[in-house]
Amino acid sequence: MNPPAAKLDALANIRVVLSHTSHPGNIGSAARAMKTMGLTQLALVQPRHFPHPEADALSAGAVDVLQAAQVHSTLESALAGCVIATGLTRRQRGLSHEPLDAREAAVRLIEIARLQPIALLFGNETSGLSNEELGKCQMLVTFPANPDYPSLNLAAAVQIMAYELRMAALGARLPEATERELAKLEDIEFFFTRLEETLIDIRFLDPAHPKKLMPRLRRMFARKQLEKEELSILMGILKQINLKGKVKVD
Repeated sequence: MNPPAAKLDALANIRVVLSHTSHPGNIGSAARAMKTMGLTQLALVQPRHFPHPEADALSAGAVDVLQAAQVHSTLESALAGCVIATGLTRRQRGLSHEPLDAREAAVRLIEIARLQPIALLFGNETSGLSNEELGKCQMLVTFPANPDYPSLNLAAAVQIMAYELRMAALGARLPEATERELAKLEDIEFFFTRLEETLIDIRFLDPAHPKKLMPRLRRMFARKQLEKEELSILMGILKQINLKGKVKVD
């Protein structure tokens, strides 16, 4: 029987990303929620106030998580190195793809996190994640909250997800860890940039009237969760298309 410590190794590959957090106390409370469940990686995207004494006070002993936190100017930088970005949202409609509940998502994420880094993305306390931020996520998670009062504190949302991930890790069977090597998010973003340029060059995409072509393509590839080799194939296809069209390719 595998010791619990070995099962929890996957937690070291989980990064909590807080985007545009307004209140420093919420950052501290989120750090506390993380530490109680064994998560240590915290990334902050343009926090309004950080570092801050209120964050330290509400971390309640998780100051080490705050001190190790990385502050980023862009979401892309905060997600660098990860292979999956999971957006936490309270929206039920108008999403790019169907959200999972926290328990189902946690099981899937732990399987990936055993071998590769993943990110949990939480938005601003008031507005949540923007459409652009959600568009960079390959998985979406929502909580089945009371429809008459669905508002959930940021730190509480972090706590729920961290708990589900810990329970999923403890319940997982180590020998069945996936061997799929997924593509990194920054490489996927580079692919989407090249894809959009190519579609414009071949006049499949009209930049003046783009409609929802690129968001739909993002949704399609997000469902697939591209492997590294699959992304290389797609990049090769784009290169050949551009060469045939006599378009310079880097």
